[in-house]
Amino acid sequence: MARSETDSWDLASSVGATATMVAAARALATAEPDAIIDDPYAADLVRAVGVDFFTRLVNGDIEIPDDEAAAGGIRLITDTMAVRTRFFDDFFIAAGDAGVRQAVILASGLDTRPYRLHWPAGTVVYEIDQPDVLAFKTQSMDALGARPSAQRRTVAIDLREDWPSALTAAGFDPAAPSAWSAEGLLMYLPPDAQDRLFDEITALSVSGGRLATEYHGGDFGQSLGERAKEMVGQWGAQGFDIDLSELFYKGERNDVVDYLSARGWQVHSRSRRDVFADYGRQFPELANPLQHSVSITAIRD
Repeated sequence: MARSETDSWDLASSVGATATMVAAARALATAEPDAIIDDPYAADLVRAVGVDFFTRLVNGDIEIPDDEAAAGGIRLITDTMAVRTRFFDDFFIAAGDAGVRQAVILASGLDTRPYRLHWPAGTVVYEIDQPDVLAFKTQSMDALGARPSAQRRTVAIDLREDWPSALTAAGFDPAAPSAWSAEGLLMYLPPDAQDRLFDEITALSVSGGRLATEYHGGDFGQSLGERAKEMVGQWGAQGFDIDLSELFYKGERNDVVDYLSARGWQVHSRSRRDVFADYGRQFPELANPLQHSVSITAIRD
């Protein structure tokens, strides 16, 4: 189903299902002999959601056809999520080392960083996502016996609503430096909403605040949508029935590096290919839509 301004979802449908897909990729990446990430909760969360394709994938029960596109698609998603996860892990670790004790994970989905990262004492981690998503994850992590490694506070609200007020009401201190992540999020926002998100983050950030995100360049919704339709079409025989191409918002976007720089951020970017190399991974040739992607970190002046 195509996106709309009032759509909603759980972790088995629409945009929510992409969070489950990411968790499945993290589970596969964690199980690799040369793993660059460690997410011990990812596979169990995928099983708890119960989407058959992803459950069988993390259980090793998916028979990938002897087809380069199908097998390559699984490899692409696993490698991409491993590298992306490690990049954002390192961002939060560096922020903690710099003395930042307040973190905000936007559209947190099945992100388990509040549980699995070693946060400095006194750190408060805010997770923002739709109410059903946060309630499900909290219940599932409790059932697993997992305990947060920082003070975890959930902010159950859609990012299309007044999330800055809800975040502040949950205890967020706009006068203290914060570390913000917008991971795998921008393509699910209309171009104007992307700008609004960064305006709101900027308004809540003081000198020393930090931000990590990604920018894909051009009309990424169009190019990724076409690639996603081709790639996941290879998995249809295995029961994958989510049309990812309908979830991305199309249209030209403001360059995130330029946008943040103009609003008082010191911005550093690296190409996706270079970030792959940083973590000992070869950039896959199948990743054509990611060729112009950059991984971004920024510090507020």
